[in-house]
Amino acid sequence: MDEDFLLVQKMRLGDENAFDRFVTKYYPAIMKYCQIHIKDYGYAEDMTQETFTRFFRTFRQYKHYGKAVNYLYVIAANACRDYHRKRKELLLEDLPEMAEQDAGGMDEQIEIAEALDRLSDELRETAILFFIQERRQKDIAAILGIGVALVKYRIRRARELLSEYFTE
Repeated sequence: MDEDFLLVQKMRLGDENAFDRFVTKYYPAIMKYCQIHIKDYGYAEDMTQETFTRFFRTFRQYKHYGKAVNYLYVIAANACRDYHRKRKELLLEDLPEMAEQDAGGMDEQIEIAEALDRLSDELRETAILFFIQERRQKDIAAILGIGVALVKYRIRRARELLSEYFTE
C-alpha cells in the first residue's frame, strides 16, 4: 500500500503525529518550489504555509489518487499565482535569501532565475518541476492537468531554450 495513503488515513483518524510527519515530509519540496516562483524568502515561506493551510482546510474532501505531493504542487502553484496577481512586478534583487550558499552559488541562482524568466509560463512551470523539483513526467502531467506527450515536448523545448541562453 502507498505510504501517502496510510498517512492520509491516519490523518483522517485524527493522528496528530501523522499530520506532523506529512508536513515534515513535504514542506522542504514545497518551500523550494515556492522559492523558485516567488523570489523573496519570506513570501515564499508564506505561500508554503498557505499551501498546507489550503490542503488541510479542504482535507475532508480530498480524494487520494496517487501521490499527495502532486496535489500539494497544484495548491502551491495556485497560491503562487495568487501572490503574483497581487504583486504584479517582482525585481531580480528579491531573490530568496540563501544563507547557506556562498556568493558563487548566489550568482548561479541569479543566472538560473534569469534563464527561467525568459521562458513562457508553460515552459517555465514544466522546467521547474522537471529540472529543479526533479518530478517524473507522469507526475508533472498530473500536476499541470496535461498529457505526458505535452510534458515531454515542453521539457525538450525548455532544454533547447535554456541551452541557447547558457551558451550566449
